[in-house]
Amino acid sequence: MTDTPLSPAVEAGILAAALPYIRRFQDKTIVVKYGGNAMTDEKLKHCFARDVVLLKLVGMNPVVVHGGGPQIDDLLKRVGKQGQFIQGMRVTDAETMALVEMVLGGQVNKEIVALINQHGGKAVGLTGKDGSFIRARKLLMPNKDNPADLIDIGQVGDITAIDPSLIAFLDSGDFIPVIAPVGVGENGESYNINADVVAGKLAEILKAEKLVLLTNTPGVLDKDGNLLTGLTPKQIDEMVADGTLSGGMLPKIGSALDAARSGVRNVHIIDGRVEHALLLEILTDHGVGTMIKSK
Repeated sequence: MTDTPLSPAVEAGILAAALPYIRRFQDKTIVVKYGGNAMTDEKLKHCFARDVVLLKLVGMNPVVVHGGGPQIDDLLKRVGKQGQFIQGMRVTDAETMALVEMVLGGQVNKEIVALINQHGGKAVGLTGKDGSFIRARKLLMPNKDNPADLIDIGQVGDITAIDPSLIAFLDSGDFIPVIAPVGVGENGESYNINADVVAGKLAEILKAEKLVLLTNTPGVLDKDGNLLTGLTPKQIDEMVADGTLSGGMLPKIGSALDAARSGVRNVHIIDGRVEHALLLEILTDHGVGTMIKSK
């Protein structure tokens, strides 16, 4: 991308081309899962914050759900712990949960809030424990080779309910919710929940117009590394079965598919390494990833 200034005519043309999308998504909820390089590269972080502020200013209701895998891994290494994953989900013992909550609810969440506010937005940071708005229970992971064999991966949560009233209240005050994926159990215990899963379920509950998942790839790729711009549930099932989709992509693609099947009109997995990827996906004809179709 070049920093060469655009002519006034080109700038006006860009704004005019965005107008139909601004009109179409006026007062619509856009849930964005923020992760990957977009969270660690300084220039991309500022691009993302400006994108979110612009969407709010033109009348949309962005809701940000963030991860924090690299930051959690850095802290675990500093205290001498090694991160472990099973089928794309982080194994979370009690000590790890305390560190996860510190990183997600403190460091990462507050940095995103500060960035959005720095660029003119009114962001408010939350975890699912605030107002108990994300309720969860322990997740037992089915073994992919033997689904009847359930694996205990610690304080990892399965969402049981989301109360949308807190998000609606913030939206009505022109605030931008920034949500860390930590849920709360019946007895007040904390649960680490995959951020893609939280974003997908939140999009369903809020009846979002769009769910956009930022990732570190161009989108969903086939075995030859080619970008697949549109996928159906049948194609996704086939790609999981033959191993094309695995690891960290599994919760992402599963959440995207569940959201599409549950009424979210547009679900996209996009390349967060592209500057202003969010605006390119929402306000232009130039998509930068994979769209998940409901059928």
